[in-house]
Amino acid sequence: MADSRTGKPRAHARRKARRALVQATYQWQMNDVGTSALREEYHAGKALAKADGDFFDDVLGRVTGQSKGLDAAFSGLLDRDLNALDQVELAIMRLGTCELLNRPDVPYRVVIDEYVELAKVFGAEQSYRYVNGVLDKVAKQVRGSERRAGAGKTG
Repeated sequence: MADSRTGKPRAHARRKARRALVQATYQWQMNDVGTSALREEYHAGKALAKADGDFFDDVLGRVTGQSKGLDAAFSGLLDRDLNALDQVELAIMRLGTCELLNRPDVPYRVVIDEYVELAKVFGAEQSYRYVNGVLDKVAKQVRGSERRAGAGKTG
C-alpha cells in the first residue's frame, strides 16, 4: 500500500500492521505459536485488512527469530529484571527495538511514538512512560547519528 504522492507505504497501513504485531508477538510469547502459523492466521483474518502485510511479515519474522538479541539490546537499560516485565510491555519493547535496529527506513521518532501509543492501548496504566524511556535509550545507542542530525521529525 503506497501513498500515490510519495510512493511510500501509508502511515495508516504501518500503524495497523504494528497493532497486529503487538497482538501476534504477545500470542507468540504466551503460547509458543510458530511464526508461519501466526502469519497465516493474521493474513487470513481481518487484523491485516488495510495493513502493510509485508512490513508485518518482516518485523514478525525478525522479532521471533532475534528475540534473545533484542532482549539483550534493551535489558541492560531496565530498572528491573527482564522476567519481571509484563508480557505486553515485553512484546512492545521487542518490537520497538527490532524496528530501531533493523528498519532504518523508519525514523526513530516514529518508532518510539508508535509503540508508546500502542502501550497506551494495550499496556497497563502508565506503562507507556516506561516504554518511552526504554525505547528512547535504545534509540540513543543504535540511532545516535540520526538523533544528532535531527532526523526523524516526520514520517
